[in-house]
Amino acid sequence: MRIEKDIKLIALDMDGTLLNTEEKVSEENYKAIQEAKNKGIHVVLSTGRSLDRCREIAESLGRSSYIVTINGGEIYNDRFELVDQTLLDSKLVERLWELRKQHEVHYWSTTVQGQFNSTQNFDKEVRDYDWLKFGFDIEDDEIRKVILDELNSNEALEISNSSPTNIEVNPAGVNKAAALLKVSERLNFNLDNVMAVGDSLNDLAMIKEAGIGVAMGNAQEDVKKAAAWVTDTNNDNGVAKAIRSVL
Repeated sequence: MRIEKDIKLIALDMDGTLLNTEEKVSEENYKAIQEAKNKGIHVVLSTGRSLDRCREIAESLGRSSYIVTINGGEIYNDRFELVDQTLLDSKLVERLWELRKQHEVHYWSTTVQGQFNSTQNFDKEVRDYDWLKFGFDIEDDEIRKVILDELNSNEALEISNSSPTNIEVNPAGVNKAAALLKVSERLNFNLDNVMAVGDSLNDLAMIKEAGIGVAMGNAQEDVKKAAAWVTDTNNDNGVAKAIRSVL
């Protein structure tokens, strides 16, 4: 497929998209990224991961103008300097923590002070951290629905996922599309000049709002429905196919 559109930036989700199931960047995906860069197109990671969990991969791909992390909660420049950050109100997190204890479900979280999950204990009160994201991983469909129903009713929260069994919580208005709009404005173009590629609900906003939204072959059904088209899976170099469609 060849798409005639003035694409100046390609935004790539990582897990389930750029990375295969071994959490590696295939040689074909790497080559396609370099081809895009050689044509002057910005290639930007747009991930739910924090910087420390994506920096090594980012560096292996070569310098990028920006990196979107924590679903848009933080944006870094080409020197890995923080240029934008939006915190999650600790009072809201206290309720998330109560839900986690009430239902005895697995959680993970990202704060300015570090990352925590069910295998670790906080060393101070919940309200004393600077929160960026809170996540649940819930195998039980009924419990997940109960928690989702409460979270979705709270207008202060942005709810998404990075797999069918988890729930990711950011502050309202914080998502990958909003972050890519900020990046695009810094680079003097708009979202119509962006192609976004992803597989999960935390990619949905950027896929809907980008000039071209591409879903992976392994994407969740809601993501496929929202996309302009569906590429191959993350194990079949779907990112390379998407990139080359605009070169």
